[in-house]
Amino acid sequence: MATDQALPTRVVAGVTIPDTPLITKALAFARKHLEDYGYNHIYRSFLFGFIIADKIPELKDRDREAHAIAAILHDLGWDHTGELISKDRRFEVDGADAARSFLRKEGVTEEWDKHRLQLVWDAIALHTIGSIVFHKEAEVQASSYGIWADFQGPDRIANNLLTWDEYNKVVAEFPRLELMKGLKQVMCNICLTKPETTYDNTVAERANSLKISWIAVTWIVFSLYTN
Repeated sequence: MATDQALPTRVVAGVTIPDTPLITKALAFARKHLEDYGYNHIYRSFLFGFIIADKIPELKDRDREAHAIAAILHDLGWDHTGELISKDRRFEVDGADAARSFLRKEGVTEEWDKHRLQLVWDAIALHTIGSIVFHKEAEVQASSYGIWADFQGPDRIANNLLTWDEYNKVVAEFPRLELMKGLKQVMCNICLTKPETTYDNTVAERANSLKISWIAVTWIVFSLYTN
């Protein structure tokens, strides 16, 4: 693995991020499998994660390429093509499995050992479980800091780790594009197609927060796909 100091970088929306061929391939892979709102979400999460993690001393010395890949591929479980979706696993696991398969295919074998693969898998599989993910390795934490920031906004992030100026620059570059509307559609579709995977995770929480009954979920999804 190349050292972080050797990684090329570029600046996007005022944020310095690593720029490797594998990251470019990961962005293209995400672009193929996500709707516009989903792609913009993962890119904002990527950028927010680097803004925040680079301000936390304990997270500065992390595998920046692994962090980037995890952030970029974290929502492959929303795949609109259906190619990456299982019939019996929760969407976070679908995303983690797809990311690991991508790395085994596209990554340099000598660089992506079992440990690095596991970091990315854990970062994706656990990104909705705050009680676990923020006690994991630096790369796993950093990825989720960015993901959560995209839903919470600067005011709910302590210690000025993400300012409104930083946030607005990123959103201007990658607009939200009715993310929450799209997310509701994704969650409802999961509830309809594999409800057994929704009982102990954010899908059920999202439905409960919206006061959506299972009958309502079925009707909403029916309406979405018949209109």
